[in-house]
Amino acid sequence: MKTTHPIIVITGATSGLGQLAAMELAKRGAHLVLTARSEERAEATRKKIKEIVPSAKVNFFFGDLSLLSDVKRIGLELASAYPRIDVLLNNAGLHAFEQRVTSEGFAEMIAVNYLAPWLLTQTLKSSLIQAGHARVVNVASEASRNHGKLVLPNDLTDTTPFTARGSSPIYGKTKLLNIMFTAELARQWEGTGICVNALNPGFNVTGLGRELWFASVLERILTFLHIGDPRRGADIMTRLAVEPTFGEVSGGYFNVGSGAAITPVYPGGDAGMQNKLWKVTQQLMKERGLLD
Repeated sequence: MKTTHPIIVITGATSGLGQLAAMELAKRGAHLVLTARSEERAEATRKKIKEIVPSAKVNFFFGDLSLLSDVKRIGLELASAYPRIDVLLNNAGLHAFEQRVTSEGFAEMIAVNYLAPWLLTQTLKSSLIQAGHARVVNVASEASRNHGKLVLPNDLTDTTPFTARGSSPIYGKTKLLNIMFTAELARQWEGTGICVNALNPGFNVTGLGRELWFASVLERILTFLHIGDPRRGADIMTRLAVEPTFGEVSGGYFNVGSGAAITPVYPGGDAGMQNKLWKVTQQLMKERGLLD
């Protein structure tokens, strides 16, 4: 990691864990490049960061990460503005409690949680290579252990309606895909100087079930009971982004708190399934005109 203002791109940094990680990385001298949907929330985030680190460099790129055309555009804008990117932290994600289909025909949860980071990472490949020793950090989750049954390639385009109760396995599946993508990308990019790792941020109250009517009440109760401290999740994200130890390993999946390696649930660690996921995702992106 370069000592002179590493350029760190973070998605979903205007709230929750992403915002906390951005604040911590600013303290460590990072030049922050953040994605956002709302200019208002972006400015509020910039203000929070500047209050802690007045000299912090913070730039924003705007778009909707549920739309892959926006993801591609943001990626190209980032690559043009920053020919060298030291860290890409794919943090943006959501747990939807009902099925919503984007204007591009994808289920919103699969688009934001898996397809968007896949495409953004690919689009920024040249800038990451130029950094010499770059890192890609993907926020996964132990929710992946409740993933139902993985069916490829169907799961990537499945828009079957679901209820709040049925949402958990689908959310878990998106996080399983993040773990599998991480391991396969580490193999695909071996020799580029880029290390790719995933993490489990633990249970966090921040942004908890934004779609549940009682979320704010639950968040206050859990905070009072000291359950789900988001600073722990932000800490493991920060460590994977900048600590030297994590710059020497690729394809790993690490736990909140201890930073210990986690063995993912099947088929998360299956190299054949990881490669199949890669191929069907790549094919889907090509069919949609998002990859050359």
